[in-house]
Amino acid sequence: MNHRPMLTCSPHKQFYAPLLVLLFIASCNGQDKPVLPKDSLVGSGTAPAGKPVGTAPWSGFLSFSTGGEQISQYIRRMFQDAAGNLWFGTEADGVCRYDGRSLVYFTPAEGLSGNAVRGMAQDERGDLWFATRGGVSRYDGTTFTRFTTADGLADDQVWSLLLDRTGGFWFGTEGGVSRFNGKTFTGFPIPAADLTHFPLAYPSPKLISSIVQDKAGHIWFGSNGGGVYRYDGSTLTNLSEKDGLCNNFVTSILEDRAGNLWFGTRFGGLCRYDGKTFTSLTRKNDLTSSFVWTLYQDRAGTLWMGAVGGGACRTDGTTSTCYGEQDGLGNLYVQSILKDARGQLWFGTSGGVYRFNGTTFTNFTKKDAPSACLSAAGSRRWQSLPTLRTLRSQFEPIEMSGAVPGFESNKYIDHLIRVGVGAPSGDGIGHPLPSRARWL
Repeated sequence: MNHRPMLTCSPHKQFYAPLLVLLFIASCNGQDKPVLPKDSLVGSGTAPAGKPVGTAPWSGFLSFSTGGEQISQYIRRMFQDAAGNLWFGTEADGVCRYDGRSLVYFTPAEGLSGNAVRGMAQDERGDLWFATRGGVSRYDGTTFTRFTTADGLADDQVWSLLLDRTGGFWFGTEGGVSRFNGKTFTGFPIPAADLTHFPLAYPSPKLISSIVQDKAGHIWFGSNGGGVYRYDGSTLTNLSEKDGLCNNFVTSILEDRAGNLWFGTRFGGLCRYDGKTFTSLTRKNDLTSSFVWTLYQDRAGTLWMGAVGGGACRTDGTTSTCYGEQDGLGNLYVQSILKDARGQLWFGTSGGVYRFNGTTFTNFTKKDAPSACLSAAGSRRWQSLPTLRTLRSQFEPIEMSGAVPGFESNKYIDHLIRVGVGAPSGDGIGHPLPSRARWL
């Protein structure tokens, strides 16, 4: 591996060489850069973890000017590995690792299969797995290995992943579900949804937004219009609105400590399933949005949800308390939630990362990392990770959150424009465009 000098972005450092000054400005202040080609990697292989990268330019249908301070514009997923590092999966900047001191970005330039990271997991060997817009990536701390349709993956647009208790992987894609046993991919058929009468739906009838395994070992799949599916190892059972499900567009799934299943949906809010009946929570239960993006339960048993346009909400199953701008949450589109091993709650939004102290939210930016914008090549070498078995007790017993295609998807926007919904004043599903965004 070729090592390059580490570039540390700290306001206290003085750079005297003109070239270093230019690098500092470009990396930390988010100056415009040439637009990168759309990530469309195919085939498998390995690539070394590489050079430092700053915040990549927005490659979707909008161009945002954030001043380069946010970790990234969109924080799709958050994950804490066995060594305690936090990983922020973004929509356009790959994945960012935070070790409590510095931020290191990994993108396709370093071997990651896509710039959009929608799911993360760590296996018993300590390898990290990433569900991306360009397939699946495995990272052993040194190199990335890519898996795509050329290797048998159903589709390179991967929205969800599950590492089950047997060590097998399940990947939810826009082309359905793929199982992976460590060597080969096998398709797992789930019926495609009929989206004929749903012009506002994301136009992928085979999309699986969320996959979880319950305490009984059953695998649950959240579909895009077909409700939820449960697989008990031999039989696939469908539950839909006909059975009491609040909405057939299931974006996230979570099993709570009591064994109840919770389903966040695109158009019907939140519902709880006790194994027999469904109970729905909507705006009547103080929810601020009918679009529930992600679900999370912390160690105290509190159920949190990210409501699109409605901020962060917590519920006891009957009433909900929601937090927004008045509480310091600067962006109301919450995409991911995580409580780390120290008890700190993190919220990933469509406007960066926020931390919650129990009362107020604080925006966590690059400036808050003591040494931001580190080079992956120049920073400390990756240390061998302990196995999850040895450190499992340190981390959250429940951490499940689903994925849902957001308005930043080119495919979704193209579809909305075709059906006459999209407009320069919004994204077509009720989301106002940021004031500093421009239509391309």
